[in-house]
Amino acid sequence: MCGVIAIFSRNPVNQLLYDGLTVLQHRGQDAAGIVTYDDDRLYLQKDNGLVRDVFHTRHMQNLQGHIGIGHVRYPTAGYESKEEAQPFYVNSPYGITLAHNGNLTNAESLKQDLFREDLRHINTDSDSEVLLNVFAHELQQLRKYRINEEDVFAAVRGVHQRCRGSYAVVGIIAGYGIVAFRDPYGIRPLAYGQRDTSTGKEYIVTSESAAIGVLGFELVRDVGPGEAIFISLEGQLHTCPCFENPQHSPCIFEIVYLARPDSIIDGISVYKARMRMGKALAKKILKTYPTHDIDVVIPVPDTSRTAALQLATVLKVKYREGFVKNRYIPRTFIMPGQGLRKKSVRQKLNPIDLEFRNKNVLLVDDSIVRGTTSQQIIQLARDSGAKKVYFASASPPIRYPNVYGIDMPSAHELLAHNLTVEEVCEAIGADWLIYQDLDELIACARKGNKNLKQFDTSCFTGQYVTGDIDQAYLERVANQRNDDSKTQHRNKQVEVIDLHTVA
Repeated sequence: MCGVIAIFSRNPVNQLLYDGLTVLQHRGQDAAGIVTYDDDRLYLQKDNGLVRDVFHTRHMQNLQGHIGIGHVRYPTAGYESKEEAQPFYVNSPYGITLAHNGNLTNAESLKQDLFREDLRHINTDSDSEVLLNVFAHELQQLRKYRINEEDVFAAVRGVHQRCRGSYAVVGIIAGYGIVAFRDPYGIRPLAYGQRDTSTGKEYIVTSESAAIGVLGFELVRDVGPGEAIFISLEGQLHTCPCFENPQHSPCIFEIVYLARPDSIIDGISVYKARMRMGKALAKKILKTYPTHDIDVVIPVPDTSRTAALQLATVLKVKYREGFVKNRYIPRTFIMPGQGLRKKSVRQKLNPIDLEFRNKNVLLVDDSIVRGTTSQQIIQLARDSGAKKVYFASASPPIRYPNVYGIDMPSAHELLAHNLTVEEVCEAIGADWLIYQDLDELIACARKGNKNLKQFDTSCFTGQYVTGDIDQAYLERVANQRNDDSKTQHRNKQVEVIDLHTVA
């Protein structure tokens, strides 16, 4: 899960990109980067940290130009090293910089092909650098001194033929303009908008529509699966489907957890979908526990608030805010290391005792991943005086790794992987636990866009839409990306000088 943005403006674009990345900050707090283009030069600033920490006044002044791209990152295929912050850059052909949200499932074989056949060197562990070099090679194969939008689309077609997995991409081709494209399954989100100014149209392409509205653009539509967009330096926008028979399968976990509630993902209002999830979950509770003794419904902030409020309304039970959140602690399920996650839960949430004391409390969360947060929150409720603590998950049990860009790499790190609902309930210490049914979750999402035939639900079902995932791959990814592996990698990191970074 990362956030990407690209903007064509008639004025300096640096502030727009900065503001857009702050809107996307929830998609990654590990690193941030911006590249702008002006007068045949690319200007880059990237580093580890939040947007506000990476970009200072001197950096913003150096980020010149009226087109640019940006990225916020949290690590999945790579690690938390500075050299893997995005965007990435290659100088041949033309000079290309690229930012990527997603995960290539055939990155290792592509890396070997790039070295042996394409004669290209990969300097990091990031699959985004692999993707950039594949795109650059496809452009280079055209062997043209000057290119146009059709050449760019031909290169994207080549990427689709070679790359597997999920990718929502924005990039700049020096001397030509902005390119953006989405994988043939449309797993990770990408949308574009526009606005009219006195000097002409301006365009934005980004991971979530919330950034489009906040920056004063109007949402046009989502980028289709397998589709590419090219915006020339003069501001001409071109679109092209670059893959025959795409199978639109957006990640349903975007709706459950990742996306902002004010975003529209593939035509689906995230806010309304979460309301429907709360309603469906309430109906299941009424069916399973018709004589429940719930006194109060309390959400685990922030993502579950929308579902919890609707759930309380249907149950005709009081809704209360029972936790105060420290907003300076990152999302715990994506934090590197179980020990750090455990430590941060109590730092992140502080209970309001009077909302728990002598009450039967139903806690509502969007999901249960590793179970660390759920277990400690339930204990917080008991320590605050709750008589009974029930727990409801707005999504089904997460039992399988996600290989498309969400940090769920190892099955044994997922609490529900080999456990029944009753066993999960016991593990987190709840009096009873109820999960959303998968069919209901899909129905809640599809109601927003009935043209969608399927979603990527692999973390619930173990069925991977790209069709190239086997047990050997899952074991290899688990060994590379589990908590122990990340800890060892961090301990061995060395400083790498980035020659492209703005001083």
